[in-house]
Amino acid sequence: MAEPYYITTAIAYPNGKPHIGHAYEAIAADVIARFQRQQGRDVRFQTGTDEHGLKMAQKARELGVTPSQLCDEMSQYFIDMCDTLHVSYDVFQRTTAPRHHAASQELWRRMAANGDLYLDRYEGWYSVRDEAYYEASEVVEGEGGIKLSPQGTPVEWTVEESWFFRLSRYQDKLLALLRDQPGFLQPESRRNEVIRFIEGGLRDLSVSRTSFDWGVKVPESHNHVMYVWVDALTNYLTGLGFPEDTTEMAKFWPADLHLIGKDIVRFHAVYWPAFLMSAGLPLPKCVFGHGFLLHRGEKMSKSLGNVVDPLELVARFGVDSLRYFLMREVSFGQDGSYSAEAIVTRCNAELANSFGNLAQRVLSQIFKNLDGRLPEQGELTELDNELGRSLHQAMHGTVPEAMAGLNFSVAIEEWMSQVFACNQFVDSQAPWALKKQGELARMETVLAVLFQCIRNLAIAIRPIIPTSADKLLDQMGIPVGERDQAALLDATWYARLTASGFRLGQPVGVFPRLELPVTAEH
Repeated sequence: MAEPYYITTAIAYPNGKPHIGHAYEAIAADVIARFQRQQGRDVRFQTGTDEHGLKMAQKARELGVTPSQLCDEMSQYFIDMCDTLHVSYDVFQRTTAPRHHAASQELWRRMAANGDLYLDRYEGWYSVRDEAYYEASEVVEGEGGIKLSPQGTPVEWTVEESWFFRLSRYQDKLLALLRDQPGFLQPESRRNEVIRFIEGGLRDLSVSRTSFDWGVKVPESHNHVMYVWVDALTNYLTGLGFPEDTTEMAKFWPADLHLIGKDIVRFHAVYWPAFLMSAGLPLPKCVFGHGFLLHRGEKMSKSLGNVVDPLELVARFGVDSLRYFLMREVSFGQDGSYSAEAIVTRCNAELANSFGNLAQRVLSQIFKNLDGRLPEQGELTELDNELGRSLHQAMHGTVPEAMAGLNFSVAIEEWMSQVFACNQFVDSQAPWALKKQGELARMETVLAVLFQCIRNLAIAIRPIIPTSADKLLDQMGIPVGERDQAALLDATWYARLTASGFRLGQPVGVFPRLELPVTAEH
């Protein structure tokens, strides 16, 4: 039976349309999900939208619509973004769904039953934009005397009756979790930050509001709505059917990976495990806080006018080019930068000129010289075997190991080294020259070796550029069910394909050269 794997993204706050940061996280999660499926695992991939809280209520009022109408409209933009980017989610969880309210209320009841909730009065700094509370020691003074959070967002002094969660009770348990299970929070830099935060002392957390009503009602206390982060984090359980004893809950919880941005690590690595401990539920296996995506080295903001719609980038460069660039260019976990020029340069050099050219040269030679018949593989030389060994080591060792470790840029670098090796092999063996010299058997062997290499390279890169890789594999006659990691171990596939009588048609390039838009800044 396939081993289960449950991955989630952070759910997006839909008070505005999706930006490139949302696309970056969705693409990265999709690459992980596709890679794990390719390894033969039974993957559950969940994303969604976080639709409650004061920000949404204020935005709806500003636009003259109800919060529910705003949520319906805005969440659709995120669904459309995921679909356009070929994000293969299994569940898109909206927090306004009735089943999510039920799940959040059940989590609350379990925390209450454990003695971890009490009613008191909250006085402190609150950021509407972050939907987060901040200690007085964290607040700084901005221009004009405006108080700001550590994130640079305005905070306001809030006084109201509130339910509190006994977060302080879990300080030692959380420290033990982070110290004893270093893999729980990655990368290492995020783990160290959170350990320092917990060591500074945890205060009990205000977990309800009475100043607005757009949220999940607190059980038996309906003038209160849950603090948006209690409700938001619960979505990871809702999508599995919690609190019902579903087969999905039994199979997929605890989650294998919560993929989130580094700005919300505290909520996922402090509050969330504490809530789960209180409710008597298993903790997720890993929280990974990735870095920010910067535009020309600058953080994107509406005031700077550099916020980019990811769908505009798709329209300019194509889905797979954008996916490839983001996974190739950025060391995952760190901040990264992008620009139109960088996308064009990287994708032309590697996808069009290197891998695309390799496939086009080899398949064209087979179509032209053998009328599309697959070449016979004769006796292999040491050079042939050397290329095969190098590719085998990459496909079964370095590439999947890097992918499993979320080191996407390292995996692609290794993959590209094999593309370069194949191109060098083409140049050194020159099948067109072998034909002229009448060495037809050797020409066929060279083309057979390269055909097999291209098939393996296409399978290996499928999680990152699924549509392009599949277009290439379709042309090559590779069955849809033979495009996973197990297929790379199958030593008999080429003989089967040859024996089937498959003939290669006129090859069609799948990696067109990109042009820099005339409107792009230089």
